[in-house]
Amino acid sequence: MKLSEHFSLAELCHSQTALRHGLENSPGERELRCLRHLAEDFLEPLRRLVGRPFSPTSGYRCPPLNRLIGSSDTSQHVRGEAVDLKIPGFDLRELASLIRRELTFDQLILEYHRVAEPDSGWLHCSLVDPASGRKNRGQALIFDGTTYREMDDVLTVQADR
Repeated sequence: MKLSEHFSLAELCHSQTALRHGLENSPGERELRCLRHLAEDFLEPLRRLVGRPFSPTSGYRCPPLNRLIGSSDTSQHVRGEAVDLKIPGFDLRELASLIRRELTFDQLILEYHRVAEPDSGWLHCSLVDPASGRKNRGQALIFDGTTYREMDDVLTVQADR
């Protein structure tokens, strides 16, 4: 099933961990609506900005899968509101800066990225369900595995904390 012009339900639900553990990682109607919103209003505009195809590394996670990988039950991945991604040829810090300048988002988290290792980590990107009554916070953070800190200008980050 296509969620948008370039993104499918299969790719936003794909999980090697779910396959290995025999978990069916299928969203319900509400989560499907959120995934469609995420694909149409975040992923498609991002694809236009970067000018190349990409596929998120993680999207929807059913609660058992989310617990299995050690994530919180309140994760936006469980609601179909979040994706994790890397885009070949883009430094994650530059990609985070581009998203901050150009797109609407709820949370943007540069996770497990080390400046000395340009290909390390990923970006967690979320967009709230418009039917939820919540507003997108535009919150940009860096997570090093222990603590969250505000993402100032990520291009000026010189050292890992």
